[in-house]
Amino acid sequence: MESFTIRTPCSSANIGPGFDVIGLALSIYLELRVTIDRTKTSSDHPLNCRVTYEGEGEETGEVSLDPSANLITRVALYVLRCHDQRNFPVETHVHIVNPIPLGRGLGSSGAAVVAGVMLGKEVGGLHHLDDSRLFDFCLMIERHPDNVGAALFGGFVGTYLKPLAPEDVARVEIPLSEVLPTPAGGLDTGERPPEPPHGIGHHIKFPWSKEIKAVAIIPNFEVPTAKAREVLPKVYPRQDVVSAYLPTYKEQLNLTFNMQRIALLPVALGQSPPDPELINLAMQDKLHQQYRQTLIPGLEEIVQSMSPSSQEGLLGVCLSGAGPTILALATSHFEEIAERIIARFRKENIDCKWKLLEPAEGTKVIKA
Repeated sequence: MESFTIRTPCSSANIGPGFDVIGLALSIYLELRVTIDRTKTSSDHPLNCRVTYEGEGEETGEVSLDPSANLITRVALYVLRCHDQRNFPVETHVHIVNPIPLGRGLGSSGAAVVAGVMLGKEVGGLHHLDDSRLFDFCLMIERHPDNVGAALFGGFVGTYLKPLAPEDVARVEIPLSEVLPTPAGGLDTGERPPEPPHGIGHHIKFPWSKEIKAVAIIPNFEVPTAKAREVLPKVYPRQDVVSAYLPTYKEQLNLTFNMQRIALLPVALGQSPPDPELINLAMQDKLHQQYRQTLIPGLEEIVQSMSPSSQEGLLGVCLSGAGPTILALATSHFEEIAERIIARFRKENIDCKWKLLEPAEGTKVIKA
């Protein structure tokens, strides 16, 4: 019996101005506990794989246990089929333990994609695939490098995504992550799927001040990523957002506003001791948060009212990814900060929970 565990952190994207560019791995972990019975020569399970699940979404049944539909196993099959392996090894059991809240802006789908790619590598014996190559596979499935980059490599990262030609992503054998729970892509046509081009994305790790922790305030409702993107303005091409020419003066100012702050952000969060006013300034945004406040009651007031001058220990506040989770970076008074934000959501009759998190290492495989 072969067994191993894949451990992948959750993540927060953007951290204010770093829209689709910056990600932070955080200390809530998705685990895949995998066993393969090498003594068996046949299996009664579809694709030779039994999937079991515990964690977020378990009671509602929103996570599929069908290996052809579950995002994690669908991603693993894509990696396997790119290497002429049609199914999982006989008698593979993947037990998923997932404490990452679904649809809350903490990178649950990004973690699933990264864990799935790593699962394909491990069960297929594809040890020639290093993390840079696994990143290419991730980016064929999840087109936003911030969450998957943080979940794969860990820490505080900046990411870059090379545009792909339409023919690179046209094949139905390539699974897609943003259409869950409906399966899309990852279909078995009997043909070998196209391997990703090399060097689709790149990343760089930024330093992180040891004094800074993350307070995640998690409201009890979901904001699907696709819906959060629908409310963004259509007047600028989002894939070009860091270098686009925008047609109106106001939008040019918003772009300049974000570019100035994203230049400060990695430096500000790496300094020890942290400079609260600099970090608060560097975490401001005008490209996505103001448009998403229609989906998240209280967001505008929270972002505008919470500052180092009004709350001891606070460094800055931002929307985590597409939301609705609020991320507050702080050095102390963590519970007090969380309770202030929860109180604002309570005015909207929204229940919340909160967690104190730290930057996390990237995805690991732990052999039994």
